[in-house]
Amino acid sequence: MTADNEMSIKEAFQRAQKSHNNKAKLVASLKSRYNKLEDKTMFHEEFVHYLKYAMIVYKREPAVENVIEFVAKFSTSFQSPPKTEEEEEEEEDDEDDHPFLSFIFNFLLESHKANSHAVRFRVCQLINKLLGSMAENAQIDDDLFDRIHQAMLVRVTDKFPNVRIQAALAMARLQQPSDPDCPTISAYILILENDTNAEVRRAVLSCIAMSPQTLPKVFKRTRDIKENVRKLAYQVLADKVHIKALTIAQRVGLLQHGLHDTSEAIREVVCSRLLPAWLLLLDGNIIELLHRLDVENCAETAMETLKALFKGMSTEELLQNRAQLDNRKLIPVDSLTCENVVYWRVLCEFIKGKGNDGDEMLEQVLPDAATYAEYLRSYLKTVTDMSEEQRADYTQLEMGMTKEFISQQLIHLIESLDTNEEGGRKRVLAVLQEMLTLPQTPSSLVCLLTEKLLLIILDDQRRVQTVAEIISDVMEPITEVSQPVDENKSRRQQVQLAEVKVRIMEAKEALENCIAAQDFSQAAELKESITKLEDSRNQILQEISESNQPVIKEVRTEKNDPETLLRCLTMCAELLKKMNIKTPIGPTISALMSSLILPSIANPYPAVRNMAVVCLGTCTLHSKELAKTHMVLLLQVVIGLDYVKIRISALRSIIDLLLLFGFQLLSETASSPTAQPNQSPERQEDDAAAEDKGDVPEDTAQSILVMLSEFLDSEVSDLRTETAEGLAKLMYTGRISSAKMLSRLVLLWYNPITEDDTHLRHCLGVFFQLYARESRSHQEVVEESFLPTIRTLLEAPATSPLAEVDVNNVVELLVELTRPSALIKPSTNIEVRIVHDFLAVRMCGEMLKDPTAPEVRLYAKALSNLEFSRDDAVKEDLQSLLQQLVQVVKDHICLRALEKMLQQLTDSKEQTELLSASPPQPLDVNADVFVCTGQRKASTAKGGRKPSRKAESSEESDGENVPETVSVVRPSRRAKTAALEKTKLDLNPLINQEANVS
Repeated sequence: MTADNEMSIKEAFQRAQKSHNNKAKLVASLKSRYNKLEDKTMFHEEFVHYLKYAMIVYKREPAVENVIEFVAKFSTSFQSPPKTEEEEEEEEDDEDDHPFLSFIFNFLLESHKANSHAVRFRVCQLINKLLGSMAENAQIDDDLFDRIHQAMLVRVTDKFPNVRIQAALAMARLQQPSDPDCPTISAYILILENDTNAEVRRAVLSCIAMSPQTLPKVFKRTRDIKENVRKLAYQVLADKVHIKALTIAQRVGLLQHGLHDTSEAIREVVCSRLLPAWLLLLDGNIIELLHRLDVENCAETAMETLKALFKGMSTEELLQNRAQLDNRKLIPVDSLTCENVVYWRVLCEFIKGKGNDGDEMLEQVLPDAATYAEYLRSYLKTVTDMSEEQRADYTQLEMGMTKEFISQQLIHLIESLDTNEEGGRKRVLAVLQEMLTLPQTPSSLVCLLTEKLLLIILDDQRRVQTVAEIISDVMEPITEVSQPVDENKSRRQQVQLAEVKVRIMEAKEALENCIAAQDFSQAAELKESITKLEDSRNQILQEISESNQPVIKEVRTEKNDPETLLRCLTMCAELLKKMNIKTPIGPTISALMSSLILPSIANPYPAVRNMAVVCLGTCTLHSKELAKTHMVLLLQVVIGLDYVKIRISALRSIIDLLLLFGFQLLSETASSPTAQPNQSPERQEDDAAAEDKGDVPEDTAQSILVMLSEFLDSEVSDLRTETAEGLAKLMYTGRISSAKMLSRLVLLWYNPITEDDTHLRHCLGVFFQLYARESRSHQEVVEESFLPTIRTLLEAPATSPLAEVDVNNVVELLVELTRPSALIKPSTNIEVRIVHDFLAVRMCGEMLKDPTAPEVRLYAKALSNLEFSRDDAVKEDLQSLLQQLVQVVKDHICLRALEKMLQQLTDSKEQTELLSASPPQPLDVNADVFVCTGQRKASTAKGGRKPSRKAESSEESDGENVPETVSVVRPSRRAKTAALEKTKLDLNPLINQEANVS
């Protein structure tokens, strides 16, 4: 035997610390010695003795990690291979087969409850590596399985995140996905939903088995707050889950959230991992992928998905995978489906988006404008409005909706056409005008057709003229009218005809008599007279037949049915939206106002009234005079008892007018009792002052603001949301400046009744941060709203939803919003008083009013988070107030916080005096620290409880956190390597020291 075969355990552990040593040789050498021993008890004890040196180290040192890896490989090398079916009857207990492996497991399982978190961490890590190093079809004893299982179930609830991570990884091979009551799966689900540490959640995601029970939990992690967790969730779903295992809603949700995620890394994972994996399962068929996404109901998501796929394709692949186009570069009408028409549209838009580089490619997938116009016309003629009977039939309804969807996509394709050529452009315009004029065109296509028509016509005057002509043709179509027959004239003609017939009969009778008497000369005369009478009879018959045929004339007949009015108002609204806001209102628009828009506001049909209000509001944006005239009417609609949708449309118009013209518009608006909403006595205190209202009558401005304030308490969520969004816009643009109104918005944001209103929460969440960061004056408004907001929450009765709001979180939000470092352009003058100075004075004054109140502790905690200016007068005032508070406050926690803050102010003042006496330094470290602190805490301005320092420390994946230091000079690579070598831990001195002592 060589010397390596006689290697001692101590030497093996010393060599195992070095990463360059061959672990397999060390394992083979030590195993050879183990097999030669008859009594293996001493070997076990000595092996564990040296293992303990590594197990007491918590930090992930390379030497310790190498030792752990060596121990795992050595222990699993004793595992016997799995038995065959014939040998299963003769196999003995596992402890007899591999006693060392059983001994190591027993030692680890006995140590997992150690007080040291380092030992618990290394125990879980070793169990994880031992189970992971075993063969795929390895088997262990049932009792050992249960013991490992129970121990790891305890450790996944450990206080330290790293211990929980290793315990979760160790249980990966113990889970049974087919068992709905599997405790490992239940523990994994509990961790995914409740563990506060992102790394623990990531560890579970990486090893959890997919099943109908776990799939929804993994899917939910795609909306995790941490980016790395979301990213891993998408990767797991791409690698482990078949597309058929997901519902349509889940597929659409994954793509919708993934492609719009704020993180570029997650968007990249969706494009490079998830979509290719799905396409691979569908044999690369993009049309089939669209079918799996339900394009008809989720068109936007399908389009985003196609764009993401096209970005990764070459030009040849784009042209090769084009839709089912014929030699005319069109999809045959019989072959049109929702999937291929969307694919065609997105492909054309994507190619057109390349600019000049895509012109040649676009010609290969799209025909000329004239050809496409005829193609579009032929298809739209087959799409008609469905009757009530047809809508009652589900099959016909589904077919009709599919045709309308395909029509919409074909209309959208007009944007990709080359309309620079005169002939093609005229043909497209003619088809669009014809479709808008036809009464059979579905109402759902009118808005889109008008939009594309106005897109081609660039001149506003021509737009107005064209749309006005179409509206005229729709409201007064040309019809053929038949004139009634003149009965008197018909009667006279019948009398004349009868007379002629009688004379013909008499002449024929006389002719017969003359022939009988052989008076041939007389007979010849009678024959001539008979011929003349017959000619006269024929002429009368012709006149009678002509007079009996109705006379058809083309006349214009006026239509005022709700479908026609809605169609015309829709075209008018699109026209007003597309017009330049600086374009004045001309005679044509004025005529439409008087003949169409204003009369339709009183129409009995809600859809017509709503569209008329939209048109009126949009029209007033083009003319201040028109806005003055109709502001009262819009206010009447808002405060009326009409449908909510109509009131919201009027409210949007009023907000837009105030944003555009300001509150000066109200000073010139004719005052009317109906224009001002009733003011309740409770709301008189909620009036907000308009900042720039100038000559605005106080009552009018207050009435509108009180109306908006009352809408914030509306039970109708849509009206409440629209009002809040409008007020946020008015405050952000400076049209109004009101601390009370801001307080109402903060309370509305925190109110539990708005928890399901995601649009409101998102809108206000963005507004608060943008508003406070915009300017110091905005922060002053936030500071003024601080105490009213906190008082409202503290005084809320137990039955109020506001009683459930976390006041601490509200205080933290308002403190962060008023932080000077959060400003976009912070003041460079450090001597200027900042908003936190005034906020501190307010809080101290509130605490002095009642030092025994429960909220004193709240204010004391908030004071410690404020940033103060370096003005000596401010510090003296605060010191005076704090000294008064220290004398009257009895609560020990508050008193300790106040004394600490007072000491900080005293030290800061002394430090300032020292700095003023010494030469100025180039770097102000304290200022940098304050700025960094402000930026760090500003991220918690969004609602939700901010973690404490203890929670923050537990969030870290490594328990031994080193304070960050300011790096002034970046060291060289050689210096960093030398420093790294000095910090590496070596177990040899510890082992040798213990050996010398013994």
